[in-house]
Amino acid sequence: MSIFKRGRIYWYKFTFNGEAIRESTRQTNHHTARQMESAHRTSLAKGEVGIREKKTAPSLANFISQRFASWAEASTSTKTWLDYYRPGIRTIQSHKPLANLRLDEITSEKAADFAAWRQSAGLQVSSINSSLQVLRRIMRLAAQWKEIEVAPSIKMLPGERHREHVVKLEEEARYLAAAPEPLGSVAAILIDTGMRPDECYRLRWESVTWINGRNGTILVTHGKTAAARRVLPLTVRARNILQLRWETAGSPAEGWVWAAPTRSGHFEKSTLKKQHKTALRLSRVRPFVLYSLRHTFLTRLGESGCDAWTLARIAGHSSVAMSARYVHPSEDAVLAALDRLSGHNFGHNVNASEKRLAVEPLLSTSND
Repeated sequence: MSIFKRGRIYWYKFTFNGEAIRESTRQTNHHTARQMESAHRTSLAKGEVGIREKKTAPSLANFISQRFASWAEASTSTKTWLDYYRPGIRTIQSHKPLANLRLDEITSEKAADFAAWRQSAGLQVSSINSSLQVLRRIMRLAAQWKEIEVAPSIKMLPGERHREHVVKLEEEARYLAAAPEPLGSVAAILIDTGMRPDECYRLRWESVTWINGRNGTILVTHGKTAAARRVLPLTVRARNILQLRWETAGSPAEGWVWAAPTRSGHFEKSTLKKQHKTALRLSRVRPFVLYSLRHTFLTRLGESGCDAWTLARIAGHSSVAMSARYVHPSEDAVLAALDRLSGHNFGHNVNASEKRLAVEPLLSTSND
């Protein structure tokens, strides 16, 4: 009997009438897995079953409630579950023409119909694409878990507005002048460090050091990926803001920097929403989301001459390709780089040419 494990789950594999049979037992017990393989062999030998008949796929609604929802809540962060998966699941389940379909009945066309239904409600493209992304993840996991043979291709709608607005220096000054506290402090920290808003909200006093670097450093411990864990130097403005807040709080050794009466104990996405809206109205700057302050910082960093690898480390990007879009070398920088390369590669040739020109007249004289 050929029993083997993939992760914690036992699988079996054998050959019957020249046909390879390989299936998951979905069991973690070795003896149970052996019994299931033996029963399958016996059924084939007696002719009671053919090469495993295709099982009926569950409906999308049942698959979500019985398997996907519990997986999403247990396998992702609380923020991802609350802000991304749960709203997407509720939207999909509310559209009965899609939710009542069996998984193997869902096609690219059905997904497009779902998107059209969302568009008819006057929603933004980004909101529709968020639901489509959840649907795509559901279908891919269904294929991975062998509920369907292959996941359909689900395409996002074009025209999504990305958070790539760069706040000008003049706009920054007007916005910060109009922003009430604590929004003004948070916004200044975001634009001076390039942290993601959620990273800033989850900052703790244990992660702030006053003696490292020139003005102190902060340790980012949580983020979207493993690369998000990083140490960031503080600017003079950022240090002054944090130090004043620290002293006002009684110089605590630990605790949330941005403590709030929320379920998490710190600022959340909605905490500064009203203050931000008020600051935009009073400052009369072009509307932007707080995440745009991170994009503004990274854009300014790229324009300062920072290379993509350094920028990736500061930003906490998991790929240098993500950082490369912020780096746009000027024409002078390109010419200077080529000049340095030319001097390095061809310096000896230039010297040799100069020596040849100096020697040729002497050789000419001696031949005469």
